[in-house]
Amino acid sequence: MPDSLDNSNESTNFSIGTLFGLAILLCLLVGAGFWFFRPMSGHDRMLDLLEKIKQETSVKNSYLGDAKLRSDLIRFESLAAPIDRFELNWEIAKELLRMGRNDESIERFDEYAETIKAGTARFLTPEEEANYLFDAATAHFRRGETDNCVCSTTGDSCLLPIRGGGVHTDQRGSRKAIDYLDQVLEIEPTEHRAIWLLNVAHMTLGTYPEGVPSQFLIATEKFQSDIEFPRFLNAAPGLGLATLNLSGGTIVDDFDNDGLLDLVSSTWDTAGEIHFFRNQGNGAFADRTEEAGLKGLWGGLNLVQADYDNDGDLDVLVLRGSWLQDAGKHPNSLLQNDGKGHFRDVTFEAGLGDSHHPTSSASWADYDLDGDLDLYVGNEADACQLFQNQGDGTFKNVAAMARVVNLRYTKGVIWGDFDNDRYPDLYVSNLKSDNRLYRNKGDGTFEDVALKLNVAEPKLGFAVWFWDFNNDGNLDLFASSYDQGVVLVADDYLNQTSDVERDRLYQGNGKGGFAEVAVAKGLGSVTQPMGCNFGDLNNDGFSDFYLGTGTPNYAAVMPNLMFLNQGGDSFADVSSAGGFSHLQKGHGVAFADMDNDGDQDVFIQMGGAYPGDAFGNVLFQNPGFDNNSIVIELQGITSNRFAVGCRICCKITEDGKKREVFKWVNSGGSFGANPLRQEIGLGKAEEIEVLEVFWPTTGKTQSFKDVSVNQRIRIVEGQATLEALNWDSIDFSAGK
Repeated sequence: MPDSLDNSNESTNFSIGTLFGLAILLCLLVGAGFWFFRPMSGHDRMLDLLEKIKQETSVKNSYLGDAKLRSDLIRFESLAAPIDRFELNWEIAKELLRMGRNDESIERFDEYAETIKAGTARFLTPEEEANYLFDAATAHFRRGETDNCVCSTTGDSCLLPIRGGGVHTDQRGSRKAIDYLDQVLEIEPTEHRAIWLLNVAHMTLGTYPEGVPSQFLIATEKFQSDIEFPRFLNAAPGLGLATLNLSGGTIVDDFDNDGLLDLVSSTWDTAGEIHFFRNQGNGAFADRTEEAGLKGLWGGLNLVQADYDNDGDLDVLVLRGSWLQDAGKHPNSLLQNDGKGHFRDVTFEAGLGDSHHPTSSASWADYDLDGDLDLYVGNEADACQLFQNQGDGTFKNVAAMARVVNLRYTKGVIWGDFDNDRYPDLYVSNLKSDNRLYRNKGDGTFEDVALKLNVAEPKLGFAVWFWDFNNDGNLDLFASSYDQGVVLVADDYLNQTSDVERDRLYQGNGKGGFAEVAVAKGLGSVTQPMGCNFGDLNNDGFSDFYLGTGTPNYAAVMPNLMFLNQGGDSFADVSSAGGFSHLQKGHGVAFADMDNDGDQDVFIQMGGAYPGDAFGNVLFQNPGFDNNSIVIELQGITSNRFAVGCRICCKITEDGKKREVFKWVNSGGSFGANPLRQEIGLGKAEEIEVLEVFWPTTGKTQSFKDVSVNQRIRIVEGQATLEALNWDSIDFSAGK
């Protein structure tokens, strides 16, 4: 073969090989460039934002950060005047306590308490001396709680009245607290805060009532419930649900569509996780936070669920930034569920992340009756937002056009059709100003009728909900007051009148009017709820409610409160008898049949605002009441998928008398979320004679006759028959 031909082939082969190599290199470079310059996903963008907030917490967050403490410690060394050193030391001691540095706090309190005892702190007034000694007592008492309740819990820990297993084994904290409280009461015998804490401290030592001086003794009957009631035991530690955290929210619902109720809880700690606990169905829960895709989605004071995209599974909205004012412009999170309990943050894609405002309250409803759920977010001192669902996975803020911007310090929002015209109305609870009742006009706009209907109070508004407490088929309204201070609780126990704003219970007439009946129904006490919800403890068909109480202040030692509905006529306080009177701070509450045994258990997310005020969550297991019930799942077709806003009516005969039980499909109150499937108590009724479901979107009612009790059913919008579902009881003890 000629040489020229051979050389030509080699040249051609070289050219082809070179071009092929260059092509591969170019592809690699383009791929690497695409990877390097690829647009950040909305989920990753949220992770970056929350990580930045987490890193800035020390400086910007007045509750969780320690920048002020560090600055004060440095400044203290430069002070010379005794009064200046005393006052700054006092502040430092309180800051150390809030940060959870109890021993350092106590050391500082004790050092300067000696100067008061020795009479060398002559620059203080008697009132200032009493206040200082009370703060020192609080520090020692809280250390006792940490050592005996937080770190070593029993079934009786922190339950008022403290007795049995709740008595402290390490008694140093309470003994020293009593020593200081005695000194306070020598200076100021009418200091009600000190009298209250003195009685509680003696309980922790097992020396109440005999150890309390008679002039300061709170009568034992003040710690008793209004009626006898069986005790609910805390099952959370044995189930792995007693996560130690700060204040936060909770949702109980089925997030992986296996028929079992799972649990999601949050903490407002900017370095704290949202926890996803999957119900294993064998009496145990498994922490599946990482598998659920929730790692790095820090913080969240409240949570609420909804199927915003109508795909048949429940998504989660996380609310952030509350109480922090300008420093609280944190993004909320909309977490889209894939149906198996795996979540992806779609806040920015959905149009909910364009602006960030401090908030802890939001509520879902189909306000325009177009078949999908819209969202109202109640912001603090900023304009509230009404996000209209566009039906394509995105939202548009139409609050201004709808006339619901509010522009007040919003702390609670809830939807409910109070005038029975099918269109959901909106109640907005505001702190330090009138509340709003926005009546839905059905044309996309709302009118505030709160003052006209006399439902604008309390002016220190907080958690709120619509419900039908007396089963007359009309929505009523509970609006709580957050008039803060442990002294107000002490006044109540000491039978002292105080100028305090109370909760309101507005009874609806179904025609758009209300009557305030709180005191008449037995609800005149001071409550100070932060988280709360309603459910049916004894399956009698009448809604009871639980209030998680407290304030950020470390001296805010007060019981959480459970009220039992007495047939719609009144409410009885069963807090202590039922074991619900927990002294630690309570937040998100959910009533739900966690173990599928036919009655509702109660979960409460516990913890305060400061790093040193963490506590484990509590699950009160229902002992059972031998009443009947039914679980109803509604499936919307024209209406929103989970039938939020629909009304259920069970017509029954009990003890020879006909009556009706009503439930509206929602997650309950404004701070804590019940399952969207409705768990309805039926008392002794042996069947539901007529079961009716009213669908507001279409205005149609489905009716079923002779429905068996003690079963779980699904009703599909427009279908003539109902579907029976599996309902297998779970033994919690098996998973311990």
